[in-house]
Amino acid sequence: MARSKAVKQAFRDILERDRPPAITEDVWKALLAELAPVSESYLRELLLKTGLPFDQPYAGIRQHTFEDLERSLAEMLEVYAAANTSGDRKRARYCRRQVIAAKDRARFIAGSARTVPEKKAVKEEMARWMLVWLENPEVFPAWEQVRKAEMEKAGTLSPRPQGEDTASA
Repeated sequence: MARSKAVKQAFRDILERDRPPAITEDVWKALLAELAPVSESYLRELLLKTGLPFDQPYAGIRQHTFEDLERSLAEMLEVYAAANTSGDRKRARYCRRQVIAAKDRARFIAGSARTVPEKKAVKEEMARWMLVWLENPEVFPAWEQVRKAEMEKAGTLSPRPQGEDTASA
């Protein structure tokens, strides 16, 4: 608890001192270094609360709503495709790791005995979306449009799962 408070205060001090207009790769790396040994997921959580624009792949996969998920997977695909085109395998792997972590989080929530059935169904569907992205990112946008149409027709495309947490990874 004390470490968390110390990190939050150091985080606020750094943002006050540097006043970044957006969270770019350079800002992300500097914060990770200055706040070490902070976890990426905790830093991401703190940064998302600032409301500053946040570059991918560092913003991670947001899965509060299907719209958040759709947008963040599309953003991640842009970065992933550019990394593959330029031969930046490290960045491409980082993108995949962000999607894998988000998929694992969705599955964890869906599998929890404390998760209400409606939210469980939403998180299972979200995990399915991320699996398709991971299996074939380039096909994902077309698949997603078809899937959304199916879900809308069935009335299962809900705006926000009940009791949604703030996890983005």
